[in-house]
Amino acid sequence: MTRRTDWAEHDAHPGIPWEPGSGDHAGLGRGGEGGSRGGRGRRRRGFGEPSAEDGGASPSSRAEGDTPSGDPAERARAICLRLLTGTPRTRKQLADALRKREIPDDVAEEVLSRFEEVGLINDSAFADAWVESRHHGRGLARRALAQELRTKGVDPTLIDEAVAQLDSEREEETARDLVARKLRSTRGLDRDKRIRRLAGMLARKGYSEGMALRVVRQALAEEGEEGEDTEFFVEDGG
Repeated sequence: MTRRTDWAEHDAHPGIPWEPGSGDHAGLGRGGEGGSRGGRGRRRRGFGEPSAEDGGASPSSRAEGDTPSGDPAERARAICLRLLTGTPRTRKQLADALRKREIPDDVAEEVLSRFEEVGLINDSAFADAWVESRHHGRGLARRALAQELRTKGVDPTLIDEAVAQLDSEREEETARDLVARKLRSTRGLDRDKRIRRLAGMLARKGYSEGMALRVVRQALAEEGEEGEDTEFFVEDGG
């Protein structure tokens, strides 16, 4: 992917049609209208930021989506639209939210399928955007990105396609940038400790042990610090 996008501004990328009040909401019934109104005047969250779904809905947010209604389909639409107004979601995330609010499974399935038809749920676009955002913003490698997408219920095939955006060359370039930013803070430590600390930082972001050690050793050599190489085992946890 060649373009750079700030995913905190979801209306800046046409690949994910989650903009409240768009034409796609017209066929979703009264729940769509209520969901659009609920999102006005609120700051949109970017990927990875806490939400009502993640930390528990506040009384005000519950009032927006869980309005008393005898029609569970209307309630399901309102809940989904409210959640999508805040930040993009996968189908599984929305299904889990509907289940917590005791929406019948058959109703939830019908509503979620309709949202997919009109493009309000698009797990493929979600995965692509997630990879671009989290790699650019946090420097995460393919392994860490794939793990995050798995926890959000994205299909393995879509995950593979999304992380394929990052080739080994781009991944290593990002690893070098991460080490360069941290290098100064490790000065004064002995060489072995610097290697462990910097390589551990990369390991926590999903980089392989081999790449992490190679990048760190090259960075130290370029800085002018020479020494005998010692074999290190870098644990994923740091």
